[in-house]
Amino acid sequence: MTAKDKLKEIIENQPEDATYEEIVRELAFAGMVEKGLRDVREERVISNEDMGKRIRQWQK
Repeated sequence: MTAKDKLKEIIENQPEDATYEEIVRELAFAGMVEKGLRDVREERVISNEDMGKRIRQWQK
């Protein structure tokens, strides 16, 4: 499925009374989810434990 097809599907699945802002928000959300899934597939993630360590270092 192409990006254009995914966008069409998201728009078509919105209620008839959806506002422009609601549709744009749904499109943005779908893009963020896709990016996150791509990051996981490409192993560009860190563990919660490592993230906790980073945050504690920032707080010093």
